[in-house]
Amino acid sequence: MYAVESAPEHAPARDDEPLLLRFRAARADDAKACAPLIFSSGVREFGFFLGEPAEACIEFLAFAFASKLGRFSYRRHRVAVTEDDQPVAVLALHDGRHTWFDDPHVALMLVLFFGLRRTIRMLLRGLVLESELPAPKSSQTLIAHCATHERLRGTGVFSTLFADAMRAGEFMNSQTRAARGEHDRQQLVLDVLVSNKRAYALYRRLGFVELPRRAVVSPRLPRELESVRLEWLMKRTG
Repeated sequence: MYAVESAPEHAPARDDEPLLLRFRAARADDAKACAPLIFSSGVREFGFFLGEPAEACIEFLAFAFASKLGRFSYRRHRVAVTEDDQPVAVLALHDGRHTWFDDPHVALMLVLFFGLRRTIRMLLRGLVLESELPAPKSSQTLIAHCATHERLRGTGVFSTLFADAMRAGEFMNSQTRAARGEHDRQQLVLDVLVSNKRAYALYRRLGFVELPRRAVVSPRLPRELESVRLEWLMKRTG
């Protein structure tokens, strides 16, 4: 178990004791709890891509989360859970060496859930969105769907989940070995909306730095979806 800062009075914690968390790989039965969190990680992005009300977006994410494959699969996610095993924070790791099937699988999930006609429009919008939020290269791992329950934001939960995910994925070890010239490292990247100053500040504190912009913003993309890509540089200690 891990202790984090005490949550506000209205958070799901007992008395003034620190909230006790554990961290684990997500499971299919976490879909109902994780889908709203994933949606909250990109309300504007999902709204543009799916073009559906929030409730429908969340239902789709729960449907896709339960799948064994794809970028929304529980197998890509790691969660922070409370003592009663309820997820309160989530993130996904997409290794670019194993994401070649993601786009066809998303298309399949969309067709199964929304039908062919609506899926075609979604895929067209998805191409526009991907010009701003590109899939990871084979040399990259993309961190995505970063979210914490709204009542626990600012309590250190996500920072602790991120550190746990880095240990579980051995990114710290791989970056240390790469710094010694032992082998090429897998670059860890994420995207954040330009307008999301709070998230940007959090990622900078975690050790992310902004990468140069690779292309101009598509004229077909709403300006509110302009993003920046950040790369994680492991902080030196000692």
